[in-house]
Amino acid sequence: MKKNLVYLAVASAIAFNAPAHAVVFNDFTVDETSVEDYGYIFTADKITGNYDEWASFTALTANSGTFTTSIKWNAGQFVTNDGSTPVGNSVLNSPDVTIPNVGTYEVGYGLYGLLLGGGTYATSGGITTFTFTWGDLEVYIDPDRDTTLTNAGDSTVYYTRGGNVLDDYLVATGSSMSGVGKLDPTTCGAGGINCGSFGTSTLFALTDAGKEFFTAPNPFYNLQFDSGQLNNFDVGGTQHINGSMDVVFGRTQVPEPSTLALLGLGLTGLGFAARRRKSA
Repeated sequence: MKKNLVYLAVASAIAFNAPAHAVVFNDFTVDETSVEDYGYIFTADKITGNYDEWASFTALTANSGTFTTSIKWNAGQFVTNDGSTPVGNSVLNSPDVTIPNVGTYEVGYGLYGLLLGGGTYATSGGITTFTFTWGDLEVYIDPDRDTTLTNAGDSTVYYTRGGNVLDDYLVATGSSMSGVGKLDPTTCGAGGINCGSFGTSTLFALTDAGKEFFTAPNPFYNLQFDSGQLNNFDVGGTQHINGSMDVVFGRTQVPEPSTLALLGLGLTGLGFAARRRKSA
């Protein structure tokens, strides 16, 4: 399992104070009937979600060093209208439906990514900047939402897939192109949340099964860009971090840090399970 995409910033390490430039959210079509009989076909331009991560930091000098990170990302919902409106016709994460005297019908499905990555960090004036130098990721569909993802605190191995993984299937792979972010504890909100943001750019390739799910454009975008927020953590040792992350597709070049921040703006409320937590 390696092929990053969402490998995203030590997800726990990145923040951008960027001006509001025009950010393009390219449309893509999803065919959920390839997963569920009760699914829909719709157009979206962003996927929101949350991440959980273990990151380890190795100091090389008093203010710089290297890091490795293992991340799991769970998609929360599809969004449209330039990343502003949740798609109503989608059964992603929908609960099962029980009809009295008839039975229970499985309706929803899950979408998740596993990533490994690493890079360098440097701290100046209390602000830590993280730069990814490598990353790998795989993206899966979980038809019955019965897969468990666990990590005992090792930033060098993927989260372990447990439960019923036999029906899960790979939909996309990727490899890191670039990633950067900043952690600024002085900007934290109550409870140590929203202390930074990040952005990463990853090559993106669909599997044959993935082409049945992401159906347009065809060929599909070959680049994915991820952005999100991170909660506070100590830059040292091994840390458990979490936060939120958005995904858009099809950028032809890596955005400037000023533009990266924009993509994370939609994360400030995190309607899924992301922004709700602070790092442990």
